[in-house]
Amino acid sequence: MPELLRFWSATGMDIKAVLAAFDEQIRRHPESGEPDGHVEHEDDVVRTMSTGDGWAGVTWSALDEAGADAVIAAQLERFADVGHPWEWKHYSHDRPADLPDRLRAAGFTPEPAEALLVAEIAELPLDVPPPAGVEVRAVVDEEGVQALVLVHDEVFGADHSALGRALLAGLAREPSTAAAVLAVAGGVPIAGGRVEFHPGTDFASLWGGGTLAAWRGRGVFRSLVAHRAALASARGFRYLQVDASADSRPILQRLGFVELATTTPFTHPGGRG
Repeated sequence: MPELLRFWSATGMDIKAVLAAFDEQIRRHPESGEPDGHVEHEDDVVRTMSTGDGWAGVTWSALDEAGADAVIAAQLERFADVGHPWEWKHYSHDRPADLPDRLRAAGFTPEPAEALLVAEIAELPLDVPPPAGVEVRAVVDEEGVQALVLVHDEVFGADHSALGRALLAGLAREPSTAAAVLAVAGGVPIAGGRVEFHPGTDFASLWGGGTLAAWRGRGVFRSLVAHRAALASARGFRYLQVDASADSRPILQRLGFVELATTTPFTHPGGRG
């Protein structure tokens, strides 16, 4: 992408510096966020382990052509006892350049690529009301979490019950490490999303912003982004990060988000093959 060759975005963001901060703070020093999870650090790889139904995978790597295959093989062995599929989170600036090919050869399957977008929260509109007839509500209890899960199930497909359990755990922490919102019309949830707060970093991150098909294009998504950005601002975070799909990317860029890289989840079924 030619725009990534420039270190400064049109908004004045130093892309190179912000990407380096993201790699260091979020990828190299992640929080597992799972009651049964922990993070393991090695010289050339960082991984999050979870033996339950939480997320497990490689968050950061620094490999060279000579040793990449051996490191991949070591991760396959380390994750073999996890008991469920896991993920190697690949970014477009990771090395070696042929790492995606090596992951495919090792049994990984790439999911659709997403854009790594970041915005300075101070530059974002934080007061964007929802359209008429729609109310934005905070998710504060199990009933609200279940409603969010049902919206996600309908919008994205699949079963998001594990996400619901992780969100409940994040809400219960003190201070909480997550928040979520629902857009409701006529008493019916029509959209929802969450924001995760990463303690000790400059970053909060947006996840799961989804709107039922009948309500798209009316400003609901923008309102939920602004609401969650305001929550992050109140916590003192400087940046808001999101892995954006092809659908949400142009909306977020119009709001002021800048693309730093692309990211592709490479999933492995688990076990020893």
